[in-house]
Amino acid sequence: MLNQKNETAFNYLYDHYSGALYGVVLRIVSSKEYTEEVIQDVFVKIWNGITQYDESKGRLYTWMINIARNTAIDYLKSKSFQNQLKNQSVSDFVYTIKEESQINESDFIGFSKVLDKLETDKRQLIVLAYYQGYTQVEISEKLKIPIGTVKTKMRSALLKLRDLLKEYQ
Repeated sequence: MLNQKNETAFNYLYDHYSGALYGVVLRIVSSKEYTEEVIQDVFVKIWNGITQYDESKGRLYTWMINIARNTAIDYLKSKSFQNQLKNQSVSDFVYTIKEESQINESDFIGFSKVLDKLETDKRQLIVLAYYQGYTQVEISEKLKIPIGTVKTKMRSALLKLRDLLKEYQ
């Protein structure tokens, strides 16, 4: 029904998944104001690109999370966002930092115990990629390790994380 751009199906999708996607975007963007803007873009992309979703390649939820994550990262890198940061007053900037620290603390409650079970290098990759919005190329540059190593360790970290999360189900 989504492929036919059925509005009822889209409303169902929004009602059931917007909260989870909002959380993904908020972790990356770290601002409620900006997150609301990004989440609108995410659902426009989902609506316009639903015909590109291939059920054989993965779950719809995973596909939507990737769109949300990539849209949030693109937003952070956009010139308009960078200009907004430059023009932000000191009091707004302090509020943003305070808000970001509160977001990170609450998001990591519980999950941080699972992350702590990962080896330090794997945990670092997960945090950089999924909580700070770095791409694999950026991680490679930041940590000064080859991109192939980043990809291998990231895959290993995600597999280990999946196994650890099975224990909590």
